Amino acid sequence: MVNPSSILNANVLIVDNLEADVRLLERTLHGAGYTSVASTMDPLEVCELHRKHRYDLILLDLLMPGVDGFQVMEGLKEIETEGYLPVLALTAHPAHKLRALQAGAKDFISKPFDLAEVLMRVHNMLEVRLLHEAARNYGKMLESLALNDPLTGLANRRLLSERMSMALVHARRNRSGMAVVYLDLDGFKQVNDTLGHGAGDGLLKMVATRLLATVREEDTVARPGGDEFIVALWDVSGTDSAATATSKLIQAVSQPYDIEGHTVSVTTSAGVAIYPVHGEDADALMKSADLALYDAKRAGRNAYRVSECKAVRPE
Repeated sequence: MVNPSSILNANVLIVDNLEADVRLLERTLHGAGYTSVASTMDPLEVCELHRKHRYDLILLDLLMPGVDGFQVMEGLKEIETEGYLPVLALTAHPAHKLRALQAGAKDFISKPFDLAEVLMRVHNMLEVRLLHEAARNYGKMLESLALNDPLTGLANRRLLSERMSMALVHARRNRSGMAVVYLDLDGFKQVNDTLGHGAGDGLLKMVATRLLATVREEDTVARPGGDEFIVALWDVSGTDSAATATSKLIQAVSQPYDIEGHTVSVTTSAGVAIYPVHGEDADALMKSADLALYDAKRAGRNAYRVSECKAVRPE
């Protein structure tokens, strides 16, 4: 259900080359409580105005000199890429009603205006438009939840898998390397136990921010759960390149954190696997990186290990 105030505060544009019609519609809408009503008598301005203001409803006269309403709708379609055209057509010609609907208009108002009909059609169309926007935003939220960790906003396992598949395709095509870095925080349980889960969640968000700031734009940082993070690195030239990147990640995480007035220090251990040496698919690389992480933890923490290599501590 759309809040009535949302309808009255919706962004409306009136387009008509007859000043008398524009003023009549403006007075009618303002009198009914609509707060954001704009107008233009120049059809050439409509697309640019909509691109700038993203109107919830455009009352559009179909017959105007120079550029008619049908041509305006074609231009609006290039802006409304998702296919919903928020146009309420205005016409004195009954034969144009069907054509207007076929062109993308969602409804029409006949001239001369029946003002009660104008208000009803404007209200109904705005209600549908706002419901459509709410449904679209809800769909985007669900999509984000399906692909992103809700706490940190990082990629989850599903999105990481998709990104790794892309990275592997790129590596095979270009005969280049990629790396997977599996990280686990050292001492995270102690933070939760001493400062509480709220502080622990805050720490995870800060770690996520630092990891994102350390990698390149094309790399992917994911949180599969708990205090574990996974980084997929594109275009690594070999062990040295992956080791350098991992050392930077460890150093970034190890800097002190200010959480709820407390200075908190944690470190991280990491395992590294490199394509194609340690695996030729995502699952094999993840397993190799996980095993290397276990070895790094066993070697004393705050260290990384490249799969099948000795534990290395960052300088």
